[in-house]
Amino acid sequence: MARVLLTSGNAFKRTDNRWCGVVWYLDEDGERKRKSFSSTTKQGVKDKMTKYIRDFEKQEQEANESHEQLQVSMQRWLEVFKYPTVEHTTYDRIECTAKNHIYPALGKKIVSTIKAVDIKKILNEQMINGYAFTTVKKTRDIFGEYFRYLIEQEVITKNPMQSVPMIKKSNFYAQQGKEILPTTDTITVFTEDEIAKLKTECKRTWNTGKRFYQQSAAYIFMLNTGLRTGEMLGLKNSDIDLENRVVYIQRGAKEIYKRDGVKATSGREVVIGKTKSATSNRVVPLNNTAIEMVKELREEFYFEEDSPLVPDEHGNFTKPSNFRKRFYRILDGAGIEHKGLHSLRHTFATNLVNGVKQPDGTVKCLSPKEVADLLGHSTSEITERYYVKRDNSRLNGITDGFEM
Repeated sequence: MARVLLTSGNAFKRTDNRWCGVVWYLDEDGERKRKSFSSTTKQGVKDKMTKYIRDFEKQEQEANESHEQLQVSMQRWLEVFKYPTVEHTTYDRIECTAKNHIYPALGKKIVSTIKAVDIKKILNEQMINGYAFTTVKKTRDIFGEYFRYLIEQEVITKNPMQSVPMIKKSNFYAQQGKEILPTTDTITVFTEDEIAKLKTECKRTWNTGKRFYQQSAAYIFMLNTGLRTGEMLGLKNSDIDLENRVVYIQRGAKEIYKRDGVKATSGREVVIGKTKSATSNRVVPLNNTAIEMVKELREEFYFEEDSPLVPDEHGNFTKPSNFRKRFYRILDGAGIEHKGLHSLRHTFATNLVNGVKQPDGTVKCLSPKEVADLLGHSTSEITERYYVKRDNSRLNGITDGFEM
């Protein structure tokens, strides 16, 4: 509870001819308190009471969050309330969105003066400037959580976000002159030709026989196992059982901002933690190509059994950003348009569900449920909807004989 003034000060003369004054107020606990003043003159007491009241109101105004700048208030909310509740990588993304998209536009504005039109203007500008739908939604979500907190804490009485609904996805893309594609059409995979080029470039060597790209076998390994980037980089040699042709997924590598407490400092670091979800802890079978890639990686760098399969030069876990940059260099060398590392996982899932034609002409494929288990998904619906690019060419001629 904030302190509240009850009087503007009362001055009176004592029997010894000195002047006194009293200012009554309620403290943070709601208890009635007083502040006393004295002087040889009535004006002296009034001046002291006036100064005290002015300082009192200034302190309360500064303590009132509604009179703070948005950047100060929102950053404190992020650090005190948001930081302890989410993973560090998630917090990094949220804080990055606030610093890059919210603070530059509204950071200096006083919290109590922010209106729905101010927030809507930011979202509209992002949409017009071609930002992704997910980026605009993240910006709105941060605003939504923050102002909900202010309402709960009784800092403000009206939530401006009630008048800022998220624009429908269809309308959003229409404003950008884009077409909403089915989810399966937005899934990025490598074609057979691109896979061949990627593997050739990964195996490229110098005249000495040394690989042109460091630890390039890791990308072919991911293509044959469907591992996430964090799972690949969190893999230790001891997690691999070549005799039984399996790999045990039980941790992930993540890259986060270095922090002094909750305050971000310069640089980033790798942390090793749990996998993405409970179902991500799994046993993945290794085919012949995957086993060969393990051997190549160990031949290139091997520190000890408990060290990473893909270590840095000191035997520590590799930074995901460095691993990603190396992948893009390989794509450039192979003449392949840039795709994210996750495209290797999409390609793995797509080939297993759509099937691969065998030498005898049959098609070998797995069920979506089997692929979901391999990928560590909780349901096969996730796999089918977000990971498999359907091959509709298999439907050609399927209605022959069904003429009506």
